[in-house]
Amino acid sequence: MAQPTNTYDSYDNIGVREDLSDLIENISPTDTPCLSGFKRTSASNTFTEWQTDALAAVSDNKVIEGDEATMDAAVPTVRMGNYTQIADKTATVSGTTEAVNRAGRGREMAYQMAKKSAELKRDMENAICGLNNARVAGNATTARELASIESFIYTNDSFGGGSGASPTGQGASSGTTARTDGDQRAFTEDLLKDVLQLCWTAGGEPDVLMVGAFNKRVASTFTGGATKFDKTEDKKLTASVDVYVSDFGEIKIVPNRFSRSRSGFVLQMDKWKIPMLRPYMTKDLARTGDTEKKQIIVEYTLQSCNEAASGLIADLTTS
Repeated sequence: MAQPTNTYDSYDNIGVREDLSDLIENISPTDTPCLSGFKRTSASNTFTEWQTDALAAVSDNKVIEGDEATMDAAVPTVRMGNYTQIADKTATVSGTTEAVNRAGRGREMAYQMAKKSAELKRDMENAICGLNNARVAGNATTARELASIESFIYTNDSFGGGSGASPTGQGASSGTTARTDGDQRAFTEDLLKDVLQLCWTAGGEPDVLMVGAFNKRVASTFTGGATKFDKTEDKKLTASVDVYVSDFGEIKIVPNRFSRSRSGFVLQMDKWKIPMLRPYMTKDLARTGDTEKKQIIVEYTLQSCNEAASGLIADLTTS
């Protein structure tokens, strides 16, 4: 088959309008389980402090009739702290860019700032749980850094062999040192049970296990002592475990794309907070020509209300 002579087809047509969709597809993940799950509070200084306390150990408490009272020793509270960290994102858009007809968005600056806001939250999630980071006071040439989750947990942690160790900064010094990574080992149900037991014994009631993608799959193989059944009539195979019922309560298994993939966080969520010295704010920056400039900025930190309520399963394999 062949075209008739002098057929004017689409290859010859110069005036065909472009077919550019008004939808912009973006699948970059934006869910931030720690940042969204921890309670927001306010801060009033770049070094935010709080206090923790604990009851005296249980004793064989008995006294004789008519005995003189013996004064119990008073144990002071533990004063802890963390530095606020400043994070920002900026956007610069030329006057011409705002003037031309764009596909997929109205004002270019509004579109860019929406993207920057999502990016900023991802960066904050990474600072909280994606790093093994000690706090840094900062100075005129060094940015302040907040201590991440891993630098606080030491009472109920489980780590691999070799050099694996809890952070040396403990008690009032919590957050001043990072923990030491050890040899990686496979995530097992027994490791989870052991840390849950440690948390419960210490008085904690963890409700979330937060892991990366690979170890979420591993956790879905845990049976909890039960046998899984599938309903063939529904033509569905359930291969995921989202809630693990242990001897010490139920724990929700949450995958986190930004948490440290070699670490499993066993968290009592209400014992972690995000103090804000400066909540999210958008600023117009000075024009230096034919451009519009904006900055979105936040100053925040992480508060471990009592690390003994949570636990850490460290040094897990990731593939």
